[in-house]
Amino acid sequence: MMGKKVVVTGGGGFIGSSLVRQLAAQQAEITVIDNLVNGKQQNLEQVIGNQVRLEVADIRDSARMEDLLKGADIVFHLACLGVRHSLHTPKENHEVNATATLGLLALSRQLDIGRFVYVSSSEVYGTAKWAPMTEDHPTMPMTVYGGGKLAGESYTRAFFESYEYPTVVVRPFNAFGPRCHHEGDSGEVIPKFMLRCMAGREMIVFGDGQQTRDFTYVDDTARGIILAGSTENAVGHTINLGSGKEITINELADEVRNVVGNTRATIFHDEPRPGDVLRLIAEDSKARNLLDYQPEIGLREGLEHLKNWYHSREQKIEKLLEKEVTHNWEISSPDDE
Repeated sequence: MMGKKVVVTGGGGFIGSSLVRQLAAQQAEITVIDNLVNGKQQNLEQVIGNQVRLEVADIRDSARMEDLLKGADIVFHLACLGVRHSLHTPKENHEVNATATLGLLALSRQLDIGRFVYVSSSEVYGTAKWAPMTEDHPTMPMTVYGGGKLAGESYTRAFFESYEYPTVVVRPFNAFGPRCHHEGDSGEVIPKFMLRCMAGREMIVFGDGQQTRDFTYVDDTARGIILAGSTENAVGHTINLGSGKEITINELADEVRNVVGNTRATIFHDEPRPGDVLRLIAEDSKARNLLDYQPEIGLREGLEHLKNWYHSREQKIEKLLEKEVTHNWEISSPDDE
């Protein structure tokens, strides 16, 4: 990536900021596009400078996007609105995740950008029909988020098939690690569990806790995304990025208790969440064969890193938890106005 001019949409976010830090370490020239709704400038504070510039913009603003994409060699497209957001604001979720992706693809092709990497999600699969889940597993998303991500994938593949435009689709499974979201409608299970456990509060499990997920440390996920942008054989492919290991949410709660050192922490089983996928586990041979990719940091080690990161922050745990929303799919929706 040395000397490459790279655009990262959503580069102020959780996965995006890890991607930007790794690209900066490889001496790429990076333009980060983020409207800072979910992303944070502080996620990039160690790298913003001559090599990395942050442009606060909405990817739905096509005139602004055309200006910011000019001269790029590669676009890594991560900007999106999340799963829970789609439950309370489905139309906006679709506009950002699907329609804006089509606009960025058209601009990237028009500007003759060398490669477009679309960062999708394992949510496009829905609940596993078989396991582990290969890339040709049926796609039956259970939320508008999953549907919008699948639409973005389809547009990305269509540009390769119709125009021979060099695109790649990656499907990260559940990423976790420092800078992950616990707040608002972006809040996810690992940071919520860990902060609650550290604060001596009960951990909330939705449903029976037998749902499984394939968790991948964020820096491993970001490394896989870079490989998708730099490996020639990846063009035209759709590639899972996961660990190939699954864990139930109940088992995850036990693991978090052990890492935090609060084995007496209690668990409360709440009502199931709407649209909750019941089983996810990646079949990862395509990533290994095409990208020479394999995760390096396991779940326990990654949880230790996250715990240490929370301890290193200036904000106290109770202060961080003020932004947690338990039923974060019930936030009021502009779509209803």
